[in-house]
Amino acid sequence: MSIALYALAPRAKSRDELYKQLLKRGVESDTANAVLDSLELQGLLNDLEFAKLWSESRQRAKKLSKRVIASELRTKGVSQDIITEVIEEIDDESEYAQAFTLAQRKYNSIAHLDSEVIYRRISSLLARKGYGHGICARIMRELTSVN
Repeated sequence: MSIALYALAPRAKSRDELYKQLLKRGVESDTANAVLDSLELQGLLNDLEFAKLWSESRQRAKKLSKRVIASELRTKGVSQDIITEVIEEIDDESEYAQAFTLAQRKYNSIAHLDSEVIYRRISSLLARKGYGHGICARIMRELTSVN
């Protein structure tokens, strides 16, 4: 139990992350599951809350798309049902606005360059953040018509 509590101290973790950490520290599988069940009953371990917090944090700090956030949650061992629920809470227009703000900030710093270079740099930035070609094309049309 103390290993699990120390692991949860720096940041929230998914059940799967914590389970793997306990196994890595030499805790037997049955004991690890019992500890995790106890933590869930106490409200200290909740994959849905973890996924919501992770999603909000990654949107705010890293400006990541729904697709990248879903992939990260899958990597963290969160169930697909929870991932779907959390991703559906992200509004398409707010995601677009976030991508547009990101692109506009980049555009302002490279506006003096050739239009092909601008397009390439902004589209690669948006691609790294997980935004699709459709959003990128729409943003580029708006940026070039505004500026």
